Amino acid sequence: MQIVAIEGARKAAIVERPDPHPRGEFVVVRVEVAPMCTEYKGWMKGWVSDCLGHEAAGTVEAVEGDRRVKEGQRVLVMPQFPCGACELCRIGEFVYCERSLNPLAETGNAVGIATYAQRLIKQDWMLIPIPDDISTEHASLANCALGPAFGALKRMRVSGLDTVLITGLGPVGLGATILARRFGARVIGTDPSAYRRNLAEELGAHSVLDPTDPDALAQIRAMANGRGVDAVVECAGAPSAQRFALDAVRRLGRVAWVGEAQELTVHVSNDFIRKGLEVVGSWYYNLADTGVLMDWIRALRPELDRLITHRFPMAEVERAFALQEAAACGKILLAP
Repeated sequence: MQIVAIEGARKAAIVERPDPHPRGEFVVVRVEVAPMCTEYKGWMKGWVSDCLGHEAAGTVEAVEGDRRVKEGQRVLVMPQFPCGACELCRIGEFVYCERSLNPLAETGNAVGIATYAQRLIKQDWMLIPIPDDISTEHASLANCALGPAFGALKRMRVSGLDTVLITGLGPVGLGATILARRFGARVIGTDPSAYRRNLAEELGAHSVLDPTDPDALAQIRAMANGRGVDAVVECAGAPSAQRFALDAVRRLGRVAWVGEAQELTVHVSNDFIRKGLEVVGSWYYNLADTGVLMDWIRALRPELDRLITHRFPMAEVERAFALQEAAACGKILLAP
């Protein structure tokens, strides 16, 4: 089969690898949609790898024995390889599993864990059947385009009474914009990219600002009765955006960290204790909520069509990476 490999700084290629085979609970999925996420950063920096991607949707191609899914069934592929037996897995919080499996060792395959590939392996219980009335493309957005923000907004109990700030309007932040509107909230977004600010407005953001504007913080506070916003979904994954989030939220407000950054300097007393903040880290959403998210996907088809700004065949992955680097896109879908 063909997969994407990074061979150096801004250099990617399509390489041949053996097809994976099923083993036990691990089944083979033919990838039809591979949503692109943060892998472009590795392409920019030259992190050599042939194991790229963590989002996918496709069709079950091969199973061993009687499994929870059938050959020919369309499925959403959830990320990670959790154990399925620990307390966190049993309550649906699979993404926080501390005993993740080694799928290649479990199955004897040489490859099969990348999603920028024509085929992959995944435990059958980590495959969500796609309803007949939902397209494979739309279902694929229940991964990172919508998943992290959905989990964050739900944990923060966002409602129509809230003004929500979304810092970072990349694909995750744009998905957060769509969902926060669906929760009924008033949405303010920030991003340095004019392209993405415009797209956020098209997706329903009430106001969008450039966070590099010296007056941006004062403008946001003015929009929120001079106090600050009720909740923040931080999607930029940059220390400057995370600092902005803490400064923009009101006292007794809520902050969800979704974007990943290495370091952030905080003053525990002033930033957290004296503001009385409720702060959560949100990686994904509970497995039991997949049905709810699919229902929302049905209701949000026009917005999701706008969120998907580009589609590329896998052979043109470098063009897609360049668009992501330029912040000139929403969600990009790769077709293996």
